[in-house]
Amino acid sequence: MERIKKGDLVEVTVGRDAADARREGKKVQGTVHRVIRGYRIDRMHRKVARDRNKDRVVVQGVNIIVKHQRRTGDVRTQVGRIEREAPVHISNVRLVCPTCKRGTRVGFRVFEDGTKVRYCKRCDEAID
Repeated sequence: MERIKKGDLVEVTVGRDAADARREGKKVQGTVHRVIRGYRIDRMHRKVARDRNKDRVVVQGVNIIVKHQRRTGDVRTQVGRIEREAPVHISNVRLVCPTCKRGTRVGFRVFEDGTKVRYCKRCDEAID
């Protein structure tokens, strides 16, 4: 089970967007569109093992980049300046607890019936 999943509300703690928002006295929050898991690759280009240093998330409205796209033949593609979200390292975001509405660390609990649940370390409430 992972600490951050697709659809979670997260708060960005480090980076360009967080620094700009901090100057204005705000916090940057958004939902996770996609979680990208990192793997170690061997010489034969096979996934060997998980590499948690390469884990990234794509957050709605955060780390916006501009891609300049030109026309390519007869293919119907979007042309011009395309704005999209770029991945952010997973250590630079915090899960926002639905109960206390603040960025928090995530812990795990395993019950007697074998179910595993994420919980907020700040208010000690279950997240899932």
